Amino acid sequence: MPPPTAAATPSTVSMYEKAVKIYPRAVRGRFATWRWVLVVLTQAVFYGAPWLLWNDRQAVLFDLAERRFQIFGLVLLPQDFIFLAALLVISALALFFFTALAGRLWCGYACPQTVYTELFLWLEQRIEGDRLARMRLDAAPWSAHKLARKGGKHAAWLALALFTGFSFVGYFTPIRTLAQEAAALAFSPWEWFWVLFYGGATYGNAGFLREQVCKYMCPYARFQSALIDGDSLVIAYDGARGEPRGSRPKKADPAQRGLGSCIDCTLCVQVCPTGIDIRNGLQNECIGCAACIDVCDDVMDKMGYAPGLIRYATGHGMAEGLNRSQMLRRVLRPRVWIYGALLLAAAAAFVASLAGRAPLQVDILKDRGALARVVDDGVVENVYRLQVANRREDAQRLSLQVDGPPGLRLAADTPARDLALPGAGRAQWVLHLHLPPEAAQGLRGQAVPVRLHLAVRPDGAAPTSIATPAAAEVVEKTTFYVPR
Repeated sequence: MPPPTAAATPSTVSMYEKAVKIYPRAVRGRFATWRWVLVVLTQAVFYGAPWLLWNDRQAVLFDLAERRFQIFGLVLLPQDFIFLAALLVISALALFFFTALAGRLWCGYACPQTVYTELFLWLEQRIEGDRLARMRLDAAPWSAHKLARKGGKHAAWLALALFTGFSFVGYFTPIRTLAQEAAALAFSPWEWFWVLFYGGATYGNAGFLREQVCKYMCPYARFQSALIDGDSLVIAYDGARGEPRGSRPKKADPAQRGLGSCIDCTLCVQVCPTGIDIRNGLQNECIGCAACIDVCDDVMDKMGYAPGLIRYATGHGMAEGLNRSQMLRRVLRPRVWIYGALLLAAAAAFVASLAGRAPLQVDILKDRGALARVVDDGVVENVYRLQVANRREDAQRLSLQVDGPPGLRLAADTPARDLALPGAGRAQWVLHLHLPPEAAQGLRGQAVPVRLHLAVRPDGAAPTSIATPAAAEVVEKTTFYVPR
């Protein structure tokens, strides 16, 4: 039997092939400008917010030790965890809405992975040079010059990464205190861990993994196909206009040579941060950054051709030859309106819920030792523990009134008419409710509903009554048990 030919020999493909390093080329244009505007805005917020002051304290502080989140004038307590869940729902709806509308806008312009990759790549280009210079440097043997360039780049990366980790921890530990600790290298163990962990994650993801995170680690690339359709705006190559592609002199007429507008310069591939060729159609790896649009428009301008060979368009628009206005009308389809309406309703409900929160978080717990007891002269007593959390930053004076069966009153030793609550703080009091024996006679063996009215009053103001409630008042329900 003759040996198999080369064509018949099966080929082996390694599933553990080393990733080919991508050297994105620098690009300028309107979309690159918008990308940098978003980089500056997002990082100004991230790095700057912990340093802002509000009423002589840090404006944005997630104080885990004190179990409260302070965001400017808003104080959130653990009981307000529902707002975080609502915020996640709003974020999901926003993702659905913008993806159905225009694909991976989030990935291309505001995703932290994109933003920090852009910053790290900018540092790399400043120190090692643009694409060809970096490729030559990597291919060159090790020397003092190469060591200085590589060492300088990694030093800059580490500085930015550690400052990012420091800023992240500054949202949980007052950042001015953290800065003093950093100057003395006196972080607590947890502060050391999170500064190094978050800094290390930034250094690894933005410096080394880069497009690998977008291509393999981020699930968004996998389920975006369920969110977009033929009427979603995506980065698209106009094959009808561009093909057949080929190089030609600048003054040559492409029609006479049987060529399209694409001169096959491959610059659209060289600027792509994920290394794809957009001329092969929309791919999962495309993050919608529009770098290929900027560089292609620049080439078209130099060749004297109309821009837009690569542009934001829809699949149906490209296939059917629709103009811009026709595509935009089809973009606003029913699913986009549904997502938009749900997003608007969820956001409105979220804002209304925050604005309408009660100024106090009140919990009242019955004494676990005894449901009720009889004290002097046959008076029935129930004991409660009242826990109050202040959702405002200013200290509060509280007035407590009881609404229940006739004759129910607070014991004389209860500080009901002058409860002091610190700003954004917590306090608890033990309450003794008494019911005279003549009133308890007809209620034996019953749990009677009781309402506690806790009213906020300005310092020096007289306590409010149930008949004339205060503007800020919380009513908590409980029961008063009368033994048999």
